[in-house]
Amino acid sequence: MTAASAESQRIDRWLWHARMVRTRASAAALAQSGHVRLNGQRIKAPACAVRPGDVLTIALPNVVKVLRVIGFSPRHGGSSDAKCLFEDLSPPKEQKKSIPDLLRREPGTGRPTKKDRRAVDRLRGRN
Repeated sequence: MTAASAESQRIDRWLWHARMVRTRASAAALAQSGHVRLNGQRIKAPACAVRPGDVLTIALPNVVKVLRVIGFSPRHGGSSDAKCLFEDLSPPKEQKKSIPDLLRREPGTGRPTKKDRRAVDRLRGRN
């Protein structure tokens, strides 16, 4: 790596090294599709340079990740190496709602009665 490339890296390469996608081609396609924002600005070219301190917003299937670039890697390495390249700023996932006590059944009590099933349907909003 030269001194200029140590200060920045192509976004498709960085996404691949950080293991956000499986292949470099899919990283380039993700960058071209407009699903990646660099410091709030949508990018359209996989050759866009990222620098340490930049904030990336990546819209992946089923999740949006917000990452701060910390560093670069000269090659595609393992997942432990990839975690050193960024700081995850994504909001925490919502906790799953706990099951109300009426929906819980003691083991060995048999099948729910019609009355139990109707109570469960009312709780779930199915009338």
